[in-house]
Amino acid sequence: MSHFEPSFAPGRILLLNLLGALLVWSWLSPGLLFWTELDDAVFFTTNAWLSEAHDAWVLLVAAFNTRVFDVISLLVLLALFVWAMNRDSRHPDRLLRWGGIGVTMLLAAVFIAQGVRLVIPYTHPSPTLVYDNVNLVTLMVDFPTKDSSGSSFPGDHGINLFLFAAFMWRFAGLRVALVSALFAVLLSAPRILSGAHWFSDIFFAALAINLIVTPWILLTPVGPTLVRTITAGLLTLRGALPGRPSLG
Repeated sequence: MSHFEPSFAPGRILLLNLLGALLVWSWLSPGLLFWTELDDAVFFTTNAWLSEAHDAWVLLVAAFNTRVFDVISLLVLLALFVWAMNRDSRHPDRLLRWGGIGVTMLLAAVFIAQGVRLVIPYTHPSPTLVYDNVNLVTLMVDFPTKDSSGSSFPGDHGINLFLFAAFMWRFAGLRVALVSALFAVLLSAPRILSGAHWFSDIFFAALAINLIVTPWILLTPVGPTLVRTITAGLLTLRGALPGRPSLG
């Protein structure tokens, strides 16, 4: 969806919410062991790769789970954001408009994070804390990295990455959205590869949360109205700066 489409799309909200509800059902249904089996298969397969026989892979996974890589991930998202802004050539104040989009996205991230804490009481530890005798990258390299979490569900990195892709879909169009979705998958993978997250922490929980919550922000007047309001505030602030003509 681009920013030229209607700001209220009940049909799309219903479809996306149904997809999210289907994911939740697939995880809660006692007769289905799909996610448990998939989580175990992904973890034991990827954990087996973390061995002394694969030193280069261990080093790569460890490096991708450092604070430095977190900064690189933010820079990648910033580059995608700038790309989306540069493509928005039809808007006369695109810099301030995208400032409004960015602030709205941050507000949405805070809202979802707080909502998750209030609404979802369940969490669980990462697989490296559940199983014994597993390979730990923290013991195989001599620099700080991450391979465990006492509360890995839902995956907060995945929530924010999918939220970013959703905002690009709403305001930047399909091309930027697809590239953003690809990077959401790639940038969330290191936590799974190190064992700090289960596969379902990202591709069930983070995805389901976005499918259920984000449409009510982006496909209703809530998100676009916030963007317009914040953009108008930035325009007013710019006009009030010394040396700038007043807008009033």
